[in-house]
Amino acid sequence: MELLLLPWVLLLLATAPGPGPWPAADAQQSCSLRCGDRGALCSCHPTCVGLGTCCPDMRDFCLEIQPYSGSMMGGKDFVVQHLTWSSPVESVICRFKESVQTLGHVDSLGRVHCVSPLLYETGRIPFTLSMDNGRSFPRSGTWLAVHPSKVSETEKSQLVNETHWQYYGTTSTRDALSLTWNASALPTDLVTIELWGYEETGKPYSGEWMAKWSYLYPLATNAPNSGSFSFIPNPASQNFQRWEVGALRIISSKHYAGKKDVHALWSNEHALAWHLGDDFRADPVSWATTQCLAWEKLEEELPDFLGELPDCPCTLAQARADSGRFHTDYGCDIEHGSVCTYHPGAVHCVRSVQASPQYGAGQQCCYTADGTQLLTADSTSGSTPDRGHDWGSPPFRAPPRVPGLSHWLYDVISFYHCCLWAPECSRYMRLRRSSGCRSYRPPRLASAFGDPHFITFDGANFTFNGRGEYVLLESGLTDLRVQARAEPRTTPEAPGLQDRGTRLTAVAIQEGNSDVVEVRLAPGRGDLQVLLNQEVLTFAEQSWMDLKGMFLSVAAGDSASIMLSSGAGLEVSVQGPFLSVTVLLPEKFLNHTQGLLGTLNDSPTDDFTLRSGKVLPPTASSRELAQFGADWAVKNASSLLTYDSRLLVNNYLYGPKHDSTFQPLFPEDITPSPGQETEADKLCEDNNFCSFDVAATRSLSFGNATRVAYQLHRHRVQSLKPVVSCGWLAPPANGLKEGSKYLVGSTVYFHCNNGYSLEGAQVSTCEANGNWSYPAPACQPGRSHTVLLSIVFGGLALVVLAALLYLLLQRRKRNMTPWTSQP
Repeated sequence: MELLLLPWVLLLLATAPGPGPWPAADAQQSCSLRCGDRGALCSCHPTCVGLGTCCPDMRDFCLEIQPYSGSMMGGKDFVVQHLTWSSPVESVICRFKESVQTLGHVDSLGRVHCVSPLLYETGRIPFTLSMDNGRSFPRSGTWLAVHPSKVSETEKSQLVNETHWQYYGTTSTRDALSLTWNASALPTDLVTIELWGYEETGKPYSGEWMAKWSYLYPLATNAPNSGSFSFIPNPASQNFQRWEVGALRIISSKHYAGKKDVHALWSNEHALAWHLGDDFRADPVSWATTQCLAWEKLEEELPDFLGELPDCPCTLAQARADSGRFHTDYGCDIEHGSVCTYHPGAVHCVRSVQASPQYGAGQQCCYTADGTQLLTADSTSGSTPDRGHDWGSPPFRAPPRVPGLSHWLYDVISFYHCCLWAPECSRYMRLRRSSGCRSYRPPRLASAFGDPHFITFDGANFTFNGRGEYVLLESGLTDLRVQARAEPRTTPEAPGLQDRGTRLTAVAIQEGNSDVVEVRLAPGRGDLQVLLNQEVLTFAEQSWMDLKGMFLSVAAGDSASIMLSSGAGLEVSVQGPFLSVTVLLPEKFLNHTQGLLGTLNDSPTDDFTLRSGKVLPPTASSRELAQFGADWAVKNASSLLTYDSRLLVNNYLYGPKHDSTFQPLFPEDITPSPGQETEADKLCEDNNFCSFDVAATRSLSFGNATRVAYQLHRHRVQSLKPVVSCGWLAPPANGLKEGSKYLVGSTVYFHCNNGYSLEGAQVSTCEANGNWSYPAPACQPGRSHTVLLSIVFGGLALVVLAALLYLLLQRRKRNMTPWTSQP
């Protein structure tokens, strides 16, 4: 094995050649067309910077750019760093994904500029650069294309009172519309303001289905670049009426209107109510109703995508904790004030991270303040699934997988037609009905933290503070691998014990042929650092990235979430001096895991399984468990971790993956410090992990970090506890129900309309077996209670009246004198 690894090790340890002429005479000493290669004489791989093995011209050919991200709508000007061009240049061409080309330029300072193109996808987009009018493209870099909603508002033009734009013509209001922008973002005196329309044409779910942005017409030409523009819109001509979704673009007037891929500012995509025709303005309700009925007819002809969507989590707590499969919907976020425009009554919504496999559809789940899921069957505020996932899905570019835009065409504009511009929302809700949660199964959870302590998926726990690199998890089901590095900790409060304790400092993950993401403590700083395929990432501009086989989200610089295509999730956060790691696995991983986080099968008795298959008992001693930990050391050939410094190369790549000379610290070896014992008891209470770390490190702060990490684990376990749902219960026809909660213990009441009587139970309760105590009743035609009471009391009144008349007649008869002659 060592012989096989020797060439790679020698490469990593190679020193950079001395300064020489540029470009290098030997191609192997240049990074031209070699970015990412390690090479024999010098390296063009990202790790070469820390190792000092880079080719001398690496920065000239392996490009860094600023800014590095922008909207997938394109038009963003970026500058190539570290490359100054003083020679005459024919034409600068920037080529993205080997297919889309834009014109760049060299400015007066010799800096090379490119313009990002209009794309139909998000994620990291490779690009190459030609300085000779396209004859050669020896330089390369990466551009990050971002979902339009995730771009900073300062990078877009703003529709002032956007609601007014999207309702224009539906009321008698005909005020001017206003647009604003940052004038300094476009270095020009005069601008052209254009309308572009988006459409998807061809037979749905066929190879002919195409996505297309089209330039429609200018709103203004040669307008001053003042940062604002107002106008009163006129109905567009008939040949533009088919576009109902679009965006505005502002460009320099030196370009002809509609010219593609030039420096530009885009507005948000929106409903083009303001540009629709006279027929819309004359009777918007009738017009929108016609559109809604046409959409309904089309939807009924398209494949049913609802069956392949995952069920929603039953509670808000589950939805927020199941971070491998669901993520915050930015349109309704409890962390940002719960502004839920389309879901009033909700405080938080989540979306399924992954689109459905066949149709690229997306799930949405919304919740009230008390954690109850909102359903469209009960309220128009309910969560609605989407034919087009809002975030799109690989391979993107074609409907219905175009990020944001497919969703607008198939789910949003139809909502305007049916619910906002016409009173036909029941049609929309019927075809976008909320998913319940009866088949939802929470993910299983395992964690590692502290000095280090491990809690397996089945709840077993142990401490293993070996020094090396270890397999936290392997699963043949999806070829999922999670590995971690444990390094010696240093605690000033316990210098005599520092050589026997460790902490997790790096975690790496890959699934199948996905990208490799590593999260680690930044060397010498202790904050979070994220690497993609061994290259350090920056999050100065974006906190979310669409990657190959996964999504990556970084929050506040101290935590990272990796969401895999299988639904598995990895959460890594900085807790004091160590990394805290949590892995979430869907139920399908049952009986498909091995490693330090155990065998997921609902039984902790076999969680300490060695590679050989031998199982250590749950009562294994700490020294036996140390052997278990050592057995799961990473193999060099399968390591996912990065070695980009001499220290890492010497200690972990070239050194043993498990350092058998490192003597771990066992619980029985620890003697609590008399001075800290009381403080530790007060801090840790019944938390044995915290107590261990305080005693081992003589540091209350280290112990407190462990306590917090364990509390977070327990809180998430509690949030993900299974909940029984009995499913939605329909109101009876010609009646109504009270209650919109369907979890165990919930009660629903039924009533009938006047003229109908209840047949069945008036009350039904959700029971622990997942069934309702009584089925939904029926409301049968007949006399209602009110009518029956009226008849009864009316009949009694007639009887009383008849009796009174009879008594009066009898009395009168007795008082009458007989009619006879007098003498």
